[in-house]
Amino acid sequence: GSNENTNGLLRQYFPKGIDVSAYSQSKLNSVARRLNERPRKTLNFQTPAEQFYQCIASTG
Repeated sequence: GSNENTNGLLRQYFPKGIDVSAYSQSKLNSVARRLNERPRKTLNFQTPAEQFYQCIASTG
């Protein structure tokens, strides 16, 4: 389910079947940043970025 949800979020920026090589790396990074800063219900309304940083901070 999580993968399908992420695909749906990506479709907001890139239509299905589009060649992403037509987009600059800057644009792709911008979309990735927006998605990683979006709170997710499955993460108790934390962002993926927050969850990631908590995970690496607890292992250090």
